Amino acid sequence: MSVTRDDLIDFVYDEARMLDEGRFDEWLDLWLPDGHYWMPLDWKQEDPVHVTSLMYEDIFMLKLRVERLNGARTFSQKPKSRCHHVLQRPFVDEMNEEEGCYVTTTSMHYVETRQDEQQLLALTARHELRQVDGRLRIANKRVDLLNCDAAFGNIQLLP
Repeated sequence: MSVTRDDLIDFVYDEARMLDEGRFDEWLDLWLPDGHYWMPLDWKQEDPVHVTSLMYEDIFMLKLRVERLNGARTFSQKPKSRCHHVLQRPFVDEMNEEEGCYVTTTSMHYVETRQDEQQLLALTARHELRQVDGRLRIANKRVDLLNCDAAFGNIQLLP
């Protein structure tokens, strides 16, 4: 299957919609088993392993997060947090059809709310996608917060 620019852009929009609608199991199914979700602590940070990050989660940690968000006994999520992604049109930075590897970059505003609390984050998301068995999957996702060096409360969901 040939992947078009529109396929990549639609993928990024569809992923954000899944998160906004709380379809976390479907979202988790987008990931490759060796994928990582990374939110650096420092501007232009290059190393997620030897330098502290806001988040650096492998598929095991992402599954735990989804189980917690879906859990009936997760009292910190009663009522549940909700989110809303407002995306600019994603840029398609790389398309390697031969290897089935693709990279997109998307600027967005992310709002997360629970009860009377609401936080707004401005960020850039970089998706590294792979085509596996005719389907696009997330190999890695990097989320750079514009004010990454600020003090944050808990980010419950996934920008």
